[in-house]
Amino acid sequence: MKTYTTVSAFAALTLAAVTAAGISIAADALQDSTNESTATDNGAAPPLPWNGKFIMPTEEQLRSRLTPLQYQVTQEEDTERPFSNEYWDNKAEGIYVDVVSGEPLFSSTDKFKSGTGWPSFTRPIADSALSTHTDTRFFMRRTELKSSMAGSHLGHLFDDGPEPTGQRYCINSASLRFVPKAELEAQGYAEYLSLFED
Repeated sequence: MKTYTTVSAFAALTLAAVTAAGISIAADALQDSTNESTATDNGAAPPLPWNGKFIMPTEEQLRSRLTPLQYQVTQEEDTERPFSNEYWDNKAEGIYVDVVSGEPLFSSTDKFKSGTGWPSFTRPIADSALSTHTDTRFFMRRTELKSSMAGSHLGHLFDDGPEPTGQRYCINSASLRFVPKAELEAQGYAEYLSLFED
């Protein structure tokens, strides 16, 4: 009886230790998973404040910083699906910058609902921010838009937009990063706060 009690106590202690270890391991695994998720969220580290300067990353760096879709769109001139992209229905105040360079491209003050399923603007934040190129793919002749600094493929320009410009800058969300009005100063875009003054 004494031996049985000792063995039972030993088994209970062993079970408790194993259980505790299992909980500890599971907790560590969960913490590692959380840290990994935070570090790789959106495929890139938090952006540095904009200072107007940009050095083009290598292809390897771009692939590590961008999501697969962002890379395909900006570097391989792909097109994302309409109505299921990040900014097509975004109504918040702020500016849209190049996801590669951080260069300011568009303002929410010029964004309109085009019904196409892609973010659409009547004009860029500055004409110098974009370059235009003739696109003859898919048996069509279109005006392709690229960012000036990084040469990122953005989308296309059409002459069916609303007043005052009559133009529609049809842009892929994957080419953009949105900077809310409240974060403009902190991210180095304070000069664009004037766009939202009454």
